Amino acid sequence: MLDINKVRADFPILNEKVNGKPLVYFDNAATSQKPQVVIDAVANYYATINSNIHRGVHTLSQLATDAYEISRQKIQQHINAKHSHEVLFTNGTTHGINLVANGFAPFVKQGDAILISAMEHHSNIVPWQMLCERVGADLLVIPMNDKGELLMDAFEKLLTEKVKLVAVNHISNSLGTINPIEHIITKAHAVGAAVLIDGAQSAPHLRPDVQALDCDFYTFSGHKVCGPTGSGILYGKEEWLNKMPPYQGGGEMIKEVTFEKTTYADLPHKFEAGTPNIAGGIVLGTAIEYLNSVGLDNIMAYEQELLEYGTKKLLEIEGLKIYGTAQNKTSVISFNVGNIHPYDIGAIVDKMGIAVRTGHHCTQPVMDFFKIPGTVRASFSFYNTKQEIDALVASVLKAQRMLS
Repeated sequence: MLDINKVRADFPILNEKVNGKPLVYFDNAATSQKPQVVIDAVANYYATINSNIHRGVHTLSQLATDAYEISRQKIQQHINAKHSHEVLFTNGTTHGINLVANGFAPFVKQGDAILISAMEHHSNIVPWQMLCERVGADLLVIPMNDKGELLMDAFEKLLTEKVKLVAVNHISNSLGTINPIEHIITKAHAVGAAVLIDGAQSAPHLRPDVQALDCDFYTFSGHKVCGPTGSGILYGKEEWLNKMPPYQGGGEMIKEVTFEKTTYADLPHKFEAGTPNIAGGIVLGTAIEYLNSVGLDNIMAYEQELLEYGTKKLLEIEGLKIYGTAQNKTSVISFNVGNIHPYDIGAIVDKMGIAVRTGHHCTQPVMDFFKIPGTVRASFSFYNTKQEIDALVASVLKAQRMLS
């Protein structure tokens, strides 16, 4: 079982006050807070082994290189990748998706199609639009219903041999829906399509097993899993990473350079040009270790408890509507209250020391589907409490009284 008091003691920012009130942080889908062990690991890197990696024979460079590659192995084990060189360090999910979209151009031609879903983050829409415009392919969209669930019958009708890649999120950042990616991957592979899974919202809540999923690509951000900003990973199957061209040129990704020709380094360095976020890569491994010490099963169970409690309490507010009521969802509640603009509610809630997100959450097509300008989004993490949810409910009721 998760010891909530012990967990909260690991996060120094939870002792802060905002506008004179104890901080209640419900913006976890945007970024997670950092435990002391992660904060200390960043400082320790710069204080003890700061050096560039892979290029130096001196001791500090070797120590930093070892720490960086050990972190890669920790992440490999966490996601159950077959090889450590299938784990590429990136600066986040957006970077990972763009890397694949750029590298996939040789495998998509005019008349082919890329298939995404109606609930994607802009980062899993725009790169594919750019690819389709570049090669003359079509961008197809899996529709969803009013609950925020993908329509699988429509998906299967859209899925023809023209589809070369399917890119979907594991969990919707604006609705909390957990998508049936196992089914999507199996069906996509049956027509010869590759599959990219945007795991930005799933990695904080569950442990992805990329071999069991059999996805071709899986990407997530470090800052959403209690790690540093500017860090992340892209998992890619070895066969795809070997076929794809490099995303960027420069140092680290080369084997030999002449003015006539350049040959590229082996995986994973082929896709890791330039000096990386060394501290971020090393400390991402620390963050993953921390999550595993708490226990992903414990995290999932507790966050589900928070979701059920928060849903029940918020729905007691007259006129409150939740967007995203899928049967299978995680700890995200997007809502509006009557005709009150979500920004106005968010501003008043903030005065009470409670951090929520308002707006379209980088999912404008989702908001257009529901014909709303945006929502108030409360996203819970394993360091939140039911008492904090009670405080949110009280602040939303106060905002309702003030704005009605």
